[in-house]
Amino acid sequence: MSAPLSRTASEPIGPRKKQIELSPYLRDPDSEIDKDRLTENRADHGSAAPSIVDLSKTFLVEVPTPAQPFRMLVVDESRHVRQMCCEVAEAFGFVGTEAQTIPAARKVLEQKDSAILILDLAQQKSGDRSLLAEMKSICPDALVIGTSASATIASAVDIMRAGAFDYLSKPFPLDLLTQTFDRANKRICFEWERRRLRAMVNGSSGIVETLGQSVEMEKLYQILSKVADSRHPVMILGESGTGKEHIARLIHSNGRDSSRPFVSVDCRSLSSISLEQMLFGELTSGPHRRGVLAASEGGTIFLDEIADLTLDLQERLARAIKERVVQDPEGVRMDKLSVRIVAATSRDLAQMLKDGDFRMDLYCSLSLMNLKIPPLRHRPDDIAFLAERFLEKVGRLTGVVRTLPQETLRVLETYDWPDNTRELETAITQACTLSSGPKLEVDYLPQNILRFARLTDAKRKRTSTSIENTRSNSLGESIVPMADMEKHAILTALKQTNNDKIEAAKLLGIGKTTLYRKLKEYDVGAGQTPAAPLTSPSESVPAANTSELPSGLICA
Repeated sequence: MSAPLSRTASEPIGPRKKQIELSPYLRDPDSEIDKDRLTENRADHGSAAPSIVDLSKTFLVEVPTPAQPFRMLVVDESRHVRQMCCEVAEAFGFVGTEAQTIPAARKVLEQKDSAILILDLAQQKSGDRSLLAEMKSICPDALVIGTSASATIASAVDIMRAGAFDYLSKPFPLDLLTQTFDRANKRICFEWERRRLRAMVNGSSGIVETLGQSVEMEKLYQILSKVADSRHPVMILGESGTGKEHIARLIHSNGRDSSRPFVSVDCRSLSSISLEQMLFGELTSGPHRRGVLAASEGGTIFLDEIADLTLDLQERLARAIKERVVQDPEGVRMDKLSVRIVAATSRDLAQMLKDGDFRMDLYCSLSLMNLKIPPLRHRPDDIAFLAERFLEKVGRLTGVVRTLPQETLRVLETYDWPDNTRELETAITQACTLSSGPKLEVDYLPQNILRFARLTDAKRKRTSTSIENTRSNSLGESIVPMADMEKHAILTALKQTNNDKIEAAKLLGIGKTTLYRKLKEYDVGAGQTPAAPLTSPSESVPAANTSELPSGLICA
């Protein structure tokens, strides 16, 4: 819901009282109303219901004071009902908008979100999908108040179960409408305050819900909230498609100068001359035209792909940041640099500094605060969150609610996303365009993603098969006992040292006493060969040729 979130955290939510005069009873004179119900309602109010334009009763209404007021949309065929609902909404500080038909309401909701939606359920056509569900899919955060002239207890229960905030039966008294608005207003203010406090606790100014929820992004939010409060230059590093401009806009909108201009300059797409004129101004036949560095006083200049600047422009920009002064092309006129500069690049600046392609003075001026956005492949936990968010975004535009099956999500999490978040949003949008059902089936994903998933699955299968074969071969080999291996090592050492037990002990890394003990333990005597080949216990060992043994071999 964009309206409540557009307020700044520093502004109070406290209500103000505004005295207005409104009709005590809302009635639609253009429609046929049950005479018995009308008579009963008149009896309840003690007098006949006055005309809808009769402003005979005074109310004290609690009105919020946001920087940008909440919006209310009333959808009703009666002009009188729409007019009176807008009057009540404006009494509470809302901006009242109206629509006579459902198609007109769709256009309004697609352009701007509404905090409250008063919906005449009589416009529901038989056989169509639920009107309430459709409106909620377009504007999911809106509080829907349903109205109907043919209300029953069962229909009221069904509407409330479908997600409506409240339900009013026509004709409804003005005090009942006022009470309903009061409850809705309190709910909206409470929800906005809850989000604001949660953002303050997280130190992220509400940014968590736009970029991801992984640990890597949480660390970025903590730094980002501190960076936004200052006016120092910022350098944003990240691969293509990670959302560097989005981060820059968040820094601006959460900073002190959020009401000032935000100017984005793509340094890669413009020529050197165009960039110089845009940044520092140009000389014309008339008065001097200042560049954005001097014209957007107090705002934010976002220099995207700043590594593509020429060395001459880098030098001029570094001097302007250092001296806080912008000179015209002739060096005569000098304007104060009062903007905040946020730069970004996807290139390796460290390597460019070594190669002499980027000036060290400009790097030091811009890198007082560095923000590095991790690529999407390094935070796979955010893929599901972002995919659901993009799916909801498409649903608000098309009015079609879709879900993400596990198989589709598995394929998305398998892909390495070289173009990061931008590629994920494109893939979701393309799949929604091709899909006709309520589920976003995996077959509608782009072919390069499906091909990558098939290759990855095949590679995993080969690796798994290789591991199983290695494990089977290992289990099939004969196992030699440790005692036999130790005996073999001792006999081999004795053979290599010509039966010199001191040298053999040194070769084996053990003491002489230990060697004598092992010889006795293994019953190595004059009748054994010094280096018999290792075999498993089940294999036969050929008899030793005692004539080849040294005559001086004794057992300790």
